[in-house]
Amino acid sequence: MHPFAEYELDEPWVPRRFQWQPGVLIAGVDEVGRGPLVGAVVTAAVILDPNKPIEGLNDSKKLTEKKRQALAVEIKQKALAYSYGRAEPGEIDELNILHATMLAMQRAVKALPQQPYAIAVDGHRCPEFAVPAEAVVKGDGRVPAISAASILAKVARDAEMLALHQRYPEYGFDRHKGYPTQAHLAALATHGAIMEHRRSFAPVARALGIDTHH
Repeated sequence: MHPFAEYELDEPWVPRRFQWQPGVLIAGVDEVGRGPLVGAVVTAAVILDPNKPIEGLNDSKKLTEKKRQALAVEIKQKALAYSYGRAEPGEIDELNILHATMLAMQRAVKALPQQPYAIAVDGHRCPEFAVPAEAVVKGDGRVPAISAASILAKVARDAEMLALHQRYPEYGFDRHKGYPTQAHLAALATHGAIMEHRRSFAPVARALGIDTHH
């Protein structure tokens, strides 16, 4: 018996840190925005309703933007609970991206309107939570609740990048979403950094002439 009898999965995940049985509610947690040079790292936590399976859940990076947006609406309608967390650029600079990501994940889980029995986090590491938690490598393709969290986080962060693009069109945030593409690096070199840039990231520090080797 694996945790997701209602979902057909190629590689179902079996938790090691807690016992799963039918009816046990697991929150899936994922982040978007570790790699970009600008903006917050955004996390989401989702508790799916076993009685309302959602077709087509997958790693958000494998879905088209249109499909992600449609699924985000469906997740919000059908999930038992969902919430968001974030860590701002200043926190990322102060803590480093890994610790800021863990903090944003804890914030998302704290914001859930109900407490899950256990938590599954995408990736190799997971922060401390009040309930049992486990990191699941490639979890955004293996655990439906993590897939749902990855979709909500991606749609939310992309919307923030589009809003930032409205304010600073010369950076092209609508296209690269803050990732260090050639176009973004060229814009940094030409226009310098904005408030939302992460100063601890090497390309931004270079554009500002900050010495990162102190």
